[in-house]
Amino acid sequence: MIDHDNAYDGLIEGTGDGQWAFGTSFDDPLAGVDTTVPDDVDLRALADYCLMLGDDALVMAQRLAQWSTRAPELEEEVALANIGLDLLGQARLLLARAAAANASVVPVISPTSPVPAEDALAFFRDEAAFRCVRLAELPNGDFARTILRLFVFSAWRLEIFDRLRGSRDPVLAAVAVKGIKELTYHRDYAARWAVTLGCGTDESRRRMADALERVWPYIGELFAGQLAETAMAAVGVGVDPARVRESFDSVVEQVLHAAGLEAPHGPSVSTVGGRSGRSGLHSEYLGPLLAEMQSVARQHPEGTW
Repeated sequence: MIDHDNAYDGLIEGTGDGQWAFGTSFDDPLAGVDTTVPDDVDLRALADYCLMLGDDALVMAQRLAQWSTRAPELEEEVALANIGLDLLGQARLLLARAAAANASVVPVISPTSPVPAEDALAFFRDEAAFRCVRLAELPNGDFARTILRLFVFSAWRLEIFDRLRGSRDPVLAAVAVKGIKELTYHRDYAARWAVTLGCGTDESRRRMADALERVWPYIGELFAGQLAETAMAAVGVGVDPARVRESFDSVVEQVLHAAGLEAPHGPSVSTVGGRSGRSGLHSEYLGPLLAEMQSVARQHPEGTW
């Protein structure tokens, strides 16, 4: 039992979970969860769908982690780190669900590897095997660009998760119920900053306008449903992203209006030759991000910590 009045005692005393300040567990994230899948659900499509949602969260979490020691204020550094941890938690559950639905998606490290399936998916897949949207891959840029990307990403993901609560898959429904509370905070945090910067100084407004120009072209891809998404939506397991576009646009319009900003009129590229991040076609930014994220695990593939 952790003494919450002095949580850090556990870092230097005792064994087991007590060594972690807030009781972090490394058990199977789906232990004790009903993972029964309806008979009419294609397990391969379910795994692909979970990879999509999990990779979105994983890559965005890694981008937000890059703000550590670099944010403009300590309070914002903590806020961005906590948002990243929320997304990392979502990613862990979703990647574990993908592995449980279809074990063939998990990279084989060795027959006796101690690496959990969700870690193998995070650290031992190559770039083309990731299914995240390209919006999540974009470099952080300045604080304004990070805030705008976070707002767009959170507003979109919140609309997806709101509908995912009714999923026939019990794991996805449970992830959505918990995730809605987190994503509501993420969206509102980013929206407040977007308004603050848009209505702030000439410089902060200029930076927000620049952020809009850089982020806007990647919005169309968020709503270009791929085969796994539409297949899961058809059987009541997933959400067709095209169906959330109207509600997403309404939220974005309200925030931009409050911030005194206008949406760009330039093109929004959803696919290239019919392919997108969902199908493994990524921007030039994902490779370096994965190299940084995966370097230690790949140097010590049998390591335990």
